[in-house]
Amino acid sequence: MSNDPIKDVLNRIPYGFYSITSRAGDEVNIMVATWLMQSSFEPRLLTLALQKTSHTHSLVEQGRVFAVNIFNVDDQEAIKNFTKGREKDPDKVKNASYKPGPETGCPILDSAAAYLECRVQQIIDVGGDHDLVVGEIVGAGERKPGEAEDCLTLLDIGWSYAG
Repeated sequence: MSNDPIKDVLNRIPYGFYSITSRAGDEVNIMVATWLMQSSFEPRLLTLALQKTSHTHSLVEQGRVFAVNIFNVDDQEAIKNFTKGREKDPDKVKNASYKPGPETGCPILDSAAAYLECRVQQIIDVGGDHDLVVGEIVGAGERKPGEAEDCLTLLDIGWSYAG
């Protein structure tokens, strides 16, 4: 326990560990994210908290599309290639193996177990350091078998992004 009980409790919430891909024109990007949830049945919507200063935020705002690449626990080494920002790893997109998504053109990573493609419905500034991006799911695919318990989480890699 720390001296910050709010942070301690927020760190108890389990978070998935995903790769978010984006596209605006010919420019694409890949980053990792954890704050993601389904937010509507009809239409099917996802809400993603996206750091305002990230390059992906800029591309999502311009291109109005993004994809969520979901990894199995066994594939955690593959996603770690995308954890560094553009400043530290400017070639991460060039070195990534992917195909453009059929609905959005966003990169669908070859190492992903499954993916969701989304069209942005709304970007909500909630006054913090992240905006909420609401996207309608317009495409999906499964490439490897698995269930929710097989999906990679922050707990699996021993990281924390909360508090």
